[in-house]
Amino acid sequence: MSYYHIDKNTLKNLVGFGVAGNFAGHLEQAGETPDFVNVKTASSHAPKGLFPYYVTGSDKQVGQYPLSSTEIHYPKNLEDNAHLQAEPEVSILFDVSYDEGKIIQLTPKAFTAFNDCSIRKPGAKKISDKKNWGASTKGISEDFIELNSFKPSCELDTFHIASFLKRDGLIHAYGKDSSVLTYSYFHEQLNDWMIERLNNQQDFGPLENLHQILKQASYPQSIMISLGATAYTEFGEKVFLQPGDELTIYVYDASQNSAENVFAHLIGEQDQLINSSILKQTIV
Repeated sequence: MSYYHIDKNTLKNLVGFGVAGNFAGHLEQAGETPDFVNVKTASSHAPKGLFPYYVTGSDKQVGQYPLSSTEIHYPKNLEDNAHLQAEPEVSILFDVSYDEGKIIQLTPKAFTAFNDCSIRKPGAKKISDKKNWGASTKGISEDFIELNSFKPSCELDTFHIASFLKRDGLIHAYGKDSSVLTYSYFHEQLNDWMIERLNNQQDFGPLENLHQILKQASYPQSIMISLGATAYTEFGEKVFLQPGDELTIYVYDASQNSAENVFAHLIGEQDQLINSSILKQTIV
Protein backbone atom coordinates (compact mmCIF):
# COMPACT_ATOMS: atom_id res chain seq x y z
CA MET A 1 0.00 0.00 0.00
CA SER A 2 1.14 3.52 -0.72
CA TYR A 3 -0.39 6.64 0.79
CA TYR A 4 -0.60 9.63 -1.51
CA HIS A 5 0.02 13.11 -0.10
CA ILE A 6 -2.31 15.88 -1.24
CA ASP A 7 -1.99 19.34 0.27
CA LYS A 8 -4.83 21.78 0.86
CA ASN A 9 -3.74 24.11 -1.94
CA THR A 10 -4.15 21.27 -4.45
CA LEU A 11 -7.66 20.60 -3.17
CA LYS A 12 -8.55 24.31 -3.31
CA ASN A 13 -7.57 24.50 -6.99
CA LEU A 14 -9.66 21.65 -8.34
CA VAL A 15 -13.32 21.07 -9.10
CA GLY A 16 -15.34 18.57 -7.08
CA PHE A 17 -18.14 16.49 -8.57
CA GLY A 18 -20.39 13.75 -7.27
CA VAL A 19 -22.24 10.89 -8.96
CA ALA A 20 -25.97 10.84 -8.24
CA GLY A 21 -27.74 7.51 -7.91
CA ASN A 22 -24.89 5.02 -8.20
CA PHE A 23 -25.92 2.75 -5.30
CA ALA A 24 -29.17 0.81 -5.47
CA GLY A 25 -31.76 2.22 -3.09
CA HIS A 26 -29.92 5.35 -1.97
CA LEU A 27 -32.05 7.93 -3.80
CA GLU A 28 -35.23 6.29 -2.55
CA GLN A 29 -33.99 6.35 1.05
CA ALA A 30 -32.91 9.99 0.68
CA GLY A 31 -36.33 10.97 -0.66
CA GLU A 32 -34.77 12.30 -3.87
CA THR A 33 -36.33 10.03 -6.49
CA PRO A 34 -38.92 12.68 -7.51
CA ASP A 35 -36.09 15.09 -8.41
CA PHE A 36 -35.06 12.81 -11.28
CA VAL A 37 -38.46 11.77 -12.60
CA ASN A 38 -37.80 13.48 -15.98
CA VAL A 39 -34.13 12.52 -16.25
CA LYS A 40 -33.65 9.78 -18.82
CA THR A 41 -30.83 7.25 -18.37
CA ALA A 42 -29.42 4.38 -20.44
CA SER A 43 -30.90 1.81 -18.06
CA SER A 44 -32.89 1.68 -14.83
CA HIS A 45 -29.75 1.10 -12.73
CA ALA A 46 -27.60 3.76 -14.43
CA PRO A 47 -26.51 6.81 -12.39
CA LYS A 48 -28.71 9.88 -12.87
CA GLY A 49 -25.97 12.40 -13.50
CA LEU A 50 -23.00 14.30 -12.13
CA PHE A 51 -23.28 17.40 -9.96
CA PRO A 52 -20.72 19.99 -8.78
CA TYR A 53 -20.15 20.58 -5.08
CA TYR A 54 -17.06 22.79 -5.38
CA VAL A 55 -15.90 24.90 -8.32
CA THR A 56 -12.71 26.84 -7.75
CA GLY A 57 -13.04 30.51 -8.65
CA SER A 58 -16.83 30.48 -8.98
CA ASP A 59 -18.69 33.51 -7.61
CA LYS A 60 -21.67 31.28 -6.80
CA GLN A 61 -22.22 29.29 -3.61
CA VAL A 62 -20.30 26.31 -5.04
CA GLY A 63 -17.22 28.55 -5.08
CA GLN A 64 -17.00 28.33 -1.30
CA TYR A 65 -14.31 25.83 -0.26
CA PRO A 66 -16.32 23.17 1.65
CA LEU A 67 -13.83 20.40 2.50
CA SER A 68 -12.86 19.50 6.07
CA SER A 69 -11.25 16.44 7.62
CA THR A 70 -12.51 17.20 11.16
CA GLU A 71 -15.95 18.81 11.26
CA ILE A 72 -19.25 19.58 9.57
CA HIS A 73 -20.81 22.97 10.20
CA TYR A 74 -24.50 22.62 10.95
CA PRO A 75 -26.50 25.09 8.82
CA LYS A 76 -27.48 28.16 10.83
CA ASN A 77 -30.76 28.74 8.99
CA LEU A 78 -31.98 25.21 8.35
CA GLU A 79 -35.62 25.29 7.32
CA ASP A 80 -38.16 23.29 9.30
CA ASN A 81 -38.76 20.95 6.35
CA ALA A 82 -35.08 20.21 5.69
CA HIS A 83 -32.71 17.71 7.29
CA LEU A 84 -28.96 17.21 7.32
CA GLN A 85 -27.68 13.78 6.32
CA ALA A 86 -24.20 12.32 5.82
CA GLU A 87 -23.40 10.45 2.62
CA PRO A 88 -20.55 7.91 3.05
CA GLU A 89 -18.62 7.50 -0.19
CA VAL A 90 -15.28 6.85 -1.81
CA SER A 91 -13.85 9.75 -3.81
CA ILE A 92 -11.19 9.54 -6.52
CA LEU A 93 -8.68 12.20 -7.53
CA PHE A 94 -8.22 12.24 -11.31
CA ASP A 95 -5.80 14.08 -13.56
CA VAL A 96 -7.65 15.39 -16.61
CA SER A 97 -6.56 15.39 -20.27
CA TYR A 98 -8.37 17.70 -22.72
CA ASP A 99 -8.55 18.06 -26.47
CA GLU A 100 -10.08 21.31 -27.73
CA GLY A 101 -11.91 21.80 -24.46
CA LYS A 102 -13.33 18.28 -24.26
CA ILE A 103 -12.16 15.68 -21.75
CA ILE A 104 -10.53 12.72 -23.47
CA GLN A 105 -9.04 10.94 -20.46
CA LEU A 106 -9.37 10.70 -16.68
CA THR A 107 -6.23 9.31 -15.05
CA PRO A 108 -6.77 8.07 -11.47
CA LYS A 109 -4.18 9.12 -8.91
CA ALA A 110 -5.61 8.32 -5.46
CA PHE A 111 -8.80 7.63 -3.51
CA THR A 112 -10.06 8.52 -0.05
CA ALA A 113 -13.02 8.36 2.34
CA PHE A 114 -15.55 11.09 1.65
CA ASN A 115 -18.70 12.55 3.21
CA ASP A 116 -20.97 14.12 0.60
CA CYS A 117 -23.01 15.72 3.39
CA SER A 118 -26.34 17.02 2.12
CA ILE A 119 -29.33 19.07 3.15
CA ARG A 120 -32.56 17.31 2.28
CA LYS A 121 -34.50 20.16 0.70
CA PRO A 122 -37.63 19.09 -1.15
CA GLY A 123 -38.03 21.09 -4.33
CA ALA A 124 -34.44 22.32 -4.59
CA LYS A 125 -33.81 23.40 -8.19
CA LYS A 126 -30.33 21.87 -8.51
CA ILE A 127 -28.53 19.05 -6.71
CA SER A 128 -25.69 21.47 -5.94
CA ASP A 129 -28.12 23.67 -3.96
CA LYS A 130 -28.12 20.96 -1.28
CA LYS A 131 -24.40 20.21 -1.29
CA ASN A 132 -22.41 23.30 -0.27
CA TRP A 133 -23.51 25.84 2.32
CA GLY A 134 -20.05 27.19 3.13
CA ALA A 135 -16.86 26.15 4.91
CA SER A 136 -16.67 22.66 6.45
CA THR A 137 -19.80 21.28 4.81
CA LYS A 138 -18.12 18.31 3.10
CA GLY A 139 -15.86 15.65 4.57
CA ILE A 140 -12.60 14.38 3.15
CA SER A 141 -10.07 12.08 4.81
CA GLU A 142 -6.41 13.06 4.82
CA ASP A 143 -5.61 9.39 4.11
CA PHE A 144 -5.34 9.26 0.31
CA ILE A 145 -4.35 5.86 -1.08
CA GLU A 146 -2.54 5.58 -4.40
CA LEU A 147 -4.63 4.34 -7.34
CA ASN A 148 -2.81 3.34 -10.51
CA SER A 149 -5.77 2.29 -12.62
CA PHE A 150 -9.55 2.14 -12.58
CA LYS A 151 -9.90 -1.27 -14.19
CA PRO A 152 -10.82 -4.71 -12.77
CA SER A 153 -8.30 -5.89 -10.16
CA CYS A 154 -7.16 -2.33 -9.41
CA GLU A 155 -6.12 -1.38 -5.87
CA LEU A 156 -9.61 -0.14 -5.01
CA ASP A 157 -11.45 -3.41 -5.69
CA THR A 158 -10.93 -5.00 -2.26
CA PHE A 159 -12.29 -2.00 -0.35
CA HIS A 160 -15.50 -1.57 1.58
CA ILE A 161 -17.27 1.56 2.82
CA ALA A 162 -18.60 1.54 6.39
CA SER A 163 -19.90 4.39 8.54
CA PHE A 164 -20.98 4.99 12.12
CA LEU A 165 -22.67 7.73 14.11
CA LYS A 166 -21.98 8.32 17.80
CA ARG A 167 -24.70 10.21 19.67
CA ASP A 168 -25.13 10.56 23.42
CA GLY A 169 -22.39 7.98 23.97
CA LEU A 170 -24.06 5.33 21.81
CA ILE A 171 -22.61 4.07 18.50
CA HIS A 172 -24.90 3.21 15.59
CA ALA A 173 -24.13 1.78 12.15
CA TYR A 174 -25.10 4.62 9.78
CA GLY A 175 -24.54 3.33 6.24
CA LYS A 176 -24.59 -0.33 5.26
CA ASP A 177 -21.12 -1.88 5.06
CA SER A 178 -20.75 -2.12 1.28
CA SER A 179 -18.12 -3.35 -1.17
CA VAL A 180 -17.14 -0.79 -3.80
CA LEU A 181 -17.84 -3.53 -6.34
CA THR A 182 -21.55 -3.11 -5.60
CA TYR A 183 -21.61 0.36 -7.14
CA SER A 184 -24.07 0.23 -10.06
CA TYR A 185 -21.44 1.59 -12.46
CA PHE A 186 -17.74 0.97 -11.77
CA HIS A 187 -14.40 0.56 -13.57
CA GLU A 188 -14.41 1.41 -17.30
CA GLN A 189 -18.20 1.63 -17.46
CA LEU A 190 -18.23 4.38 -14.84
CA ASN A 191 -15.10 6.03 -16.22
CA ASP A 192 -16.55 6.25 -19.74
CA TRP A 193 -19.90 7.43 -18.40
CA MET A 194 -18.24 10.21 -16.35
CA ILE A 195 -16.27 11.46 -19.36
CA GLU A 196 -19.41 11.50 -21.48
CA ARG A 197 -21.39 13.36 -18.80
CA LEU A 198 -18.62 15.90 -18.13
CA ASN A 199 -18.52 16.71 -21.84
CA ASN A 200 -22.21 16.55 -22.71
CA GLN A 201 -24.49 16.90 -19.66
CA GLN A 202 -26.92 19.76 -20.18
CA ASP A 203 -28.69 22.12 -17.81
CA PHE A 204 -31.88 20.15 -17.26
CA GLY A 205 -34.01 19.56 -14.17
CA PRO A 206 -31.70 19.06 -11.16
CA LEU A 207 -28.62 18.72 -13.41
CA GLU A 208 -26.20 21.37 -14.73
CA ASN A 209 -24.09 21.97 -17.83
CA LEU A 210 -20.74 20.53 -16.70
CA HIS A 211 -18.67 21.51 -19.74
CA GLN A 212 -19.60 25.12 -19.07
CA ILE A 213 -18.53 24.73 -15.43
CA LEU A 214 -15.16 23.26 -16.44
CA LYS A 215 -14.65 26.07 -18.94
CA GLN A 216 -15.44 28.71 -16.32
CA ALA A 217 -12.93 27.01 -13.99
CA SER A 218 -10.27 27.33 -16.76
CA TYR A 219 -10.21 23.60 -17.45
CA PRO A 220 -8.69 22.33 -14.19
CA GLN A 221 -5.90 19.78 -14.46
CA SER A 222 -7.31 17.76 -11.55
CA ILE A 223 -10.82 16.94 -10.38
CA MET A 224 -12.28 14.98 -7.48
CA ILE A 225 -15.26 12.72 -8.15
CA SER A 226 -17.15 11.00 -5.35
CA LEU A 227 -18.70 7.81 -6.71
CA GLY A 228 -22.00 7.77 -4.83
CA ALA A 229 -23.30 7.12 -1.33
CA THR A 230 -24.02 3.71 0.16
CA ALA A 231 -27.48 2.69 1.24
CA TYR A 232 -28.40 3.64 4.82
CA THR A 233 -29.12 1.36 7.71
CA GLU A 234 -32.62 1.75 9.18
CA PHE A 235 -31.06 4.08 11.78
CA GLY A 236 -29.15 6.15 9.19
CA GLU A 237 -32.20 6.57 6.98
CA LYS A 238 -34.37 7.98 9.75
CA VAL A 239 -31.93 9.88 12.00
CA PHE A 240 -30.60 13.23 10.83
CA LEU A 241 -27.41 14.89 11.99
CA GLN A 242 -27.36 17.23 14.98
CA PRO A 243 -24.60 19.30 16.63
CA GLY A 244 -22.54 17.09 18.93
CA ASP A 245 -22.80 14.00 16.75
CA GLU A 246 -19.57 12.22 15.81
CA LEU A 247 -19.46 10.61 12.38
CA THR A 248 -16.79 8.13 11.25
CA ILE A 249 -16.45 6.84 7.68
CA TYR A 250 -14.11 3.97 6.83
CA VAL A 251 -12.91 3.07 3.35
CA TYR A 252 -11.09 -0.09 4.38
CA ASP A 253 -9.32 -2.96 2.65
CA ALA A 254 -11.59 -5.91 3.39
CA SER A 255 -8.88 -8.35 2.27
CA GLN A 256 -6.76 -7.29 5.23
CA ASN A 257 -9.32 -6.06 7.79
CA SER A 258 -12.60 -7.56 8.97
CA ALA A 259 -15.73 -5.65 9.92
CA GLU A 260 -14.88 -6.66 13.50
CA ASN A 261 -11.46 -5.02 13.13
CA VAL A 262 -13.14 -1.83 11.96
CA PHE A 263 -15.49 -1.73 14.93
CA ALA A 264 -12.64 -2.48 17.32
CA HIS A 265 -10.77 0.50 15.87
CA LEU A 266 -13.87 2.67 16.20
CA ILE A 267 -14.22 1.98 19.93
CA GLY A 268 -10.49 2.26 20.59
CA GLU A 269 -9.68 -1.40 21.11
CA GLN A 270 -7.45 -1.56 18.01
CA ASP A 271 -4.79 1.06 17.27
CA GLN A 272 -4.81 0.98 13.48
CA LEU A 273 -6.20 -0.65 10.38
CA ILE A 274 -4.17 -1.93 7.45
CA ASN A 275 -4.43 -0.06 4.17
CA SER A 276 -7.43 2.10 5.04
CA SER A 277 -8.73 5.65 4.72
CA ILE A 278 -10.58 7.01 7.75
CA LEU A 279 -12.65 10.17 8.12
CA LYS A 280 -13.87 11.33 11.53
CA GLN A 281 -15.98 14.48 11.81
CA THR A 282 -17.86 16.21 14.60
CA ILE A 283 -21.04 18.13 13.78
CA VAL A 284 -20.67 21.66 15.21
